[in-house]
Amino acid sequence: MPTPKLTKLELQIMNALWDQGACSIREIQQAFPERDRPAYTTVQTTVYRMESKKVVRRIKKISNAHIFEAAISREAAQGRLIDDLLGLFGGRTQPVMAHLVESGKLTMDDIEEARKALRKLTKGG
Repeated sequence: MPTPKLTKLELQIMNALWDQGACSIREIQQAFPERDRPAYTTVQTTVYRMESKKVVRRIKKISNAHIFEAAISREAAQGRLIDDLLGLFGGRTQPVMAHLVESGKLTMDDIEEARKALRKLTKGG
């Protein structure tokens, strides 16, 4: 099953779960910076929607609090975002790479890691 598209708020919730492990809705809400913290009910509604999308799952209940965990990996979510981004460029990576180079966000270490991954991929295939 393909990874569902996630909103910015959903990604922030997923980051809390990936970083902290299983959490209650209150713990997820508290993971947000205080000045940008959404209301508890906003986080609750979003988590329940994410549960229906099967990106989070309830694992237990402690008193009145349900505990949730990520049901998809950070890598799967990142892959979906990158695929969506490349889709905006017709699947071409060159404009994205050019921007990363021009903005100074692509380092020589990044390029070397990409070379290693490409070598490994071509040797394996």
